Amino acid sequence: MNTRGGFLISQIKQVQGRLFERLLTDAGISDFNGAQGRILYVLWMEDNLSIVEIAARTGLAKTTLTSMLERMESKGHVRRCFDREDKRKVRICLTEKAKSMEEKYLEVSEQMNRIFYKGFTDQEIVEFDHELERILKNLEE
Repeated sequence: MNTRGGFLISQIKQVQGRLFERLLTDAGISDFNGAQGRILYVLWMEDNLSIVEIAARTGLAKTTLTSMLERMESKGHVRRCFDREDKRKVRICLTEKAKSMEEKYLEVSEQMNRIFYKGFTDQEIVEFDHELERILKNLEE
């Protein structure tokens, strides 16, 4: 059987990334890129996480994440906080600057979702997401 799933997913990722960057720019968000936006999104959902937790939730490698967090810290989006129970542990916290961008970013994400699922029924969206989760699980095993 000749399949193209992996190839198509790679193409979708590239095109989606370029489009998302353009939508962010059009919305006046130029402070961070799409990958940094994934980090911020995770922190908007739950602030004050360890680097290991952020890596698990974003799928980014810890080494990649560390350098990205350093850039984000220098731009004033995140700061390093110490764990309340164990001062040796470092956690990543959002700054007020990053918190103020959440609503605009979520609007762009919603716009991206409308483009992504244009012409899909609700049932098709649910089924498609389920199948993608199955593929991701297979790859993670």
